[in-house]
Amino acid sequence: MTIVPLIFTSGLASGINAYAVVLLLGLMGRFAGADSVPPALERTDVLIAAAVLFLLEAVADKIPFVDSLWDSVHTVIRPIAGATVGALIASADPGSLGEVAAGAMGGTTALVSHLVKASLRMAVNTSPEPASNIAVSLAEDVSVAGVVSLAIFHPWLAASIAAVLLAVGLLLVWFAISRIRAFRARRRERRAARAAREEGAERTYVQRP
Repeated sequence: MTIVPLIFTSGLASGINAYAVVLLLGLMGRFAGADSVPPALERTDVLIAAAVLFLLEAVADKIPFVDSLWDSVHTVIRPIAGATVGALIASADPGSLGEVAAGAMGGTTALVSHLVKASLRMAVNTSPEPASNIAVSLAEDVSVAGVVSLAIFHPWLAASIAAVLLAVGLLLVWFAISRIRAFRARRRERRAARAAREEGAERTYVQRP
């Protein structure tokens, strides 16, 4: 069942950058002799399309607010990509895992990691400078390249790292949501206090003889 960790890892990575996953798997299958990569991903037209879309994402993903718009468009695309890659991996290794189960695993993992990525990007966009977006985007690109490459040769190790990254991402989302809620609560309190002071000042002015 060595394809299970590969499907899990590719699904998680697809939720972050699906085009990079397809491109990396296709290149390693075609030029590095990776037997676990399905032949469909090694086709020239697939590699060219994945490369073009990867370059587009590499630019859009580093521009504040454009990255969140890009993420919203890919809420459907990334899970579908994760499910498709998972099903293709299973079809290339018949008898190990059903294509439907592999697609469900890849798609679900991709959806969860996509939601984590999109949520964290929305939090990062509250920063007024673009450097944080670029740094986070580069870190995501490196993480995707690392875990996908590792998954080809050491699938269980890559899956373990991917699971840790997903858990850390979920914790960061929880922390970001808590901070945003606390900030909104403080802002409401300040507005209420300001309104109370203004109302008190008006009453004092009206009561003057």
